[in-house]
Amino acid sequence: MAQILGEDIWNWELTRLADAIRRRDITAVEAVEMAIRRVERLQPRLNCFITFEPEEALARAGAIDDRIARRETVGPLAGVPLAHKDMFYRAGRISSCGSALRREFRPGYTANVLQRLEAAGAVTLGTLNMSEFANGPAGHNVHFGDCRNPWNPAHVTGGSSSGSGSAVAGRLVWGALGSDTGGSIRIPAALCGLAGLKPTPGRISRHGGMPLSFSTDCFGPLTRSVRDCAVLTQIIAGDDPDDPTTSDRPVPDYPAACRADVAGLRLGVPRDHGGLEVDPAVERAMAASLAVYRDLGVELVEVDIPDQPEMSHLANLVSRSEAAVRHRAWLRERPGDYSDQVARRMRLGLHVPATHYIEALNARGRHLAEFVAAVLDKCDALHLPTVAVPAPTIAESDIGSGQALPALLLKLTGFTRPMNYLGLPALSVPAGFVDALPVAFQLIGRPFAEAMLFRLGAAHQRATDWHERVPSLAADAA
Repeated sequence: MAQILGEDIWNWELTRLADAIRRRDITAVEAVEMAIRRVERLQPRLNCFITFEPEEALARAGAIDDRIARRETVGPLAGVPLAHKDMFYRAGRISSCGSALRREFRPGYTANVLQRLEAAGAVTLGTLNMSEFANGPAGHNVHFGDCRNPWNPAHVTGGSSSGSGSAVAGRLVWGALGSDTGGSIRIPAALCGLAGLKPTPGRISRHGGMPLSFSTDCFGPLTRSVRDCAVLTQIIAGDDPDDPTTSDRPVPDYPAACRADVAGLRLGVPRDHGGLEVDPAVERAMAASLAVYRDLGVELVEVDIPDQPEMSHLANLVSRSEAAVRHRAWLRERPGDYSDQVARRMRLGLHVPATHYIEALNARGRHLAEFVAAVLDKCDALHLPTVAVPAPTIAESDIGSGQALPALLLKLTGFTRPMNYLGLPALSVPAGFVDALPVAFQLIGRPFAEAMLFRLGAAHQRATDWHERVPSLAADAA
């Protein structure tokens, strides 16, 4: 035990930790105590938690250890400390949704994804910071304070799942859930050096999660590796009778897909970036990641992608209109409880003509068919940057609701938001560093092709060590 406890357990993959707990090489209580110490050391610097519940976590870990001692069956995540974006409801517990309006909101039911993780044996340490109402790709929050990037606390984590990105990259927890309406899982995953999945709509239940845009919302995990991402997705994916939008398609064996060879697969590479500008250093990282795939025997196929700003515009028409419907009463009755930026973005939806919203919805099928014909009929997955630039500083991205806001949004979400509109799965994978800050590519597939994305993403990580790099802030807290 002493020898194992002398290792950098906080840097293990979650599957390795769960296996060690089941073998009783380390107890669940010891793993949770380690996580608690790391939260206490790093939370003042990262501000990634909104609520922290060490006593409840220790009690849960103790119960798991008792079951293991009695040789009872425990789940695949037995004793693994996790934490989740503060928008996944837990019955009787406050879920602020990163807002002043819901500081005291206590839902009467628990999110399906949390139920599944608990049934698998995970231990929840608390809830994580986020952009207000999941509305902000940089991750700023005027109500709970800005979350900070473990690679450089002067820089943003990306949003809106800001605390999820920071807590997992900082090695405070072994994984976290986020939501993705326009990139809110993939952006913090990219800027914090993690794997993050936006699944196909209907693959993962949204029951018990804060709604923003019912046509584009998706829930998914952020983890340190693609393999861990596959493990969490395996647990939370599948049909849910409480969410009629979920699919009853069988869930493939995602961890097994991570072990498959990729030689002979075809990876789509855009001839240009569909009207978007990419930082030259990010472009070089993309080229290096493609070279890795070429060495693995993957065929690189040039494809033409549609106009990305146009796809983002259509996605905005849909998501802003749907968000405005949910927030209309609050915007009228309690406008001062919103930050200026979120209030502005919400109000934009109130001015979208119904005809434009319906036209955007009706056009989705046509645009998806055109995208599949032009791109995915020619390859097994598409390779794109996740974010066009490295993480900006908190100061330079804290621009409120001014005229610079649209340009910032396009830099951060230009490559992510179109996939929410089209309803395609996308996996963000670390691709290296620019000025000591992580950058990433995303793999995009056909609907319900998550297994293919995990297969390709895991192969890249077997050939590289970007996902094994640790922020000095996290290493110093050991």
